[in-house]
Amino acid sequence: MSELKVRRFGVLTNGGDAPGLNAAVRAVCLSAEKKGMQAVGIRNGYSGLVSGEMEELSGKNLQEIFSSGGTVLGTSRYKPFKSPEKNPETGLYPAEAIVRNIEKWNLDAVVCMGGNGTNTTANLLRELGLNVIGLPKTIDNDIVLTDVTFGFQSAVEVASSSIDRLVTTAKSHGRIMLVEIMGHKTGWLALEAGLGGGADAILIPEIPYDPSSLAAFLSRRADERGFAMVAVAEGAKDLEEARLGKKELKARRAKSGLSVCGRISAALSESGLPASHEIRSCSLGYLQRGGSPCAYDRVLASRLGMTAADFLEQGKFGVMAAVQNGEIVGVPLSDVAGKVKNVPRENELVKTVLALGVSFGRNDL
Repeated sequence: MSELKVRRFGVLTNGGDAPGLNAAVRAVCLSAEKKGMQAVGIRNGYSGLVSGEMEELSGKNLQEIFSSGGTVLGTSRYKPFKSPEKNPETGLYPAEAIVRNIEKWNLDAVVCMGGNGTNTTANLLRELGLNVIGLPKTIDNDIVLTDVTFGFQSAVEVASSSIDRLVTTAKSHGRIMLVEIMGHKTGWLALEAGLGGGADAILIPEIPYDPSSLAAFLSRRADERGFAMVAVAEGAKDLEEARLGKKELKARRAKSGLSVCGRISAALSESGLPASHEIRSCSLGYLQRGGSPCAYDRVLASRLGMTAADFLEQGKFGVMAAVQNGEIVGVPLSDVAGKVKNVPRENELVKTVLALGVSFGRNDL
């Protein structure tokens, strides 16, 4: 553990926006301010860290952002270590520019808030010898070594509420409704939103579905209830797609030109779903990421931000603040980098879904 006394530190938000970012920024800055540290806001994530965009932060301009969505610091998906190119004006590579700016701003450490990519990059900064701390933000809840990420519960609330609303349309018209939910690599969001919204079937990347089994199930359910609801993670795949390599799968989907719900709708028709069962789809899109954070995420983001300030005071660097069994702990960024937390078949939520008679689109579970 370093004995460095942190006087000034940077804070950035990177990757997709998510509810709770502003609450986390507020918490780390206010907590650190009380410990005698000065916070510096880095604009637009890692892009701003490279280009040199910053501003000093204080309690005066942070108090009112607690309940607001998005991020007051701005964000980007820029990855400074992916195919780095020298800046023709400065003659510096991104890593060199980062080191220069940190020295220029007299920063003793940087707090990086984001998802898998952000914390992976934070670990690369650690390998450069920089003092970094990560915070787990993503509506996908797919960061390893933490039970939950802030932003996730707010997205679950939006998605499950949307399914509730769409039930009335599906029921009124006697339709099968496919609801596309974010989650390209993992199905945590679709799983919880589908369960919370009372979906009849939930399709996630980790459990490939069988079109024929799904068609038969939805036909029965629509006959019984007069309608059916399906929560679909955007990365859901059928059994045939699951056997393809990453490049093959990408090429196949690009060739089809259809959304995940479009592909499922076509597969259902080809698999014998009676034409009397009309299919409609709805993509929730960015609605899941936008808006104010729910109370749970406001509290969680505040706890994580406060812990980050404690880590700064302690000189505890190279870690990500994580939730484990209800407690906030520090886990090595090297153990988080480049990894994804998938939904395991033995997960309690999966067992709950099956026990309630909800289908994953196959008969062998």
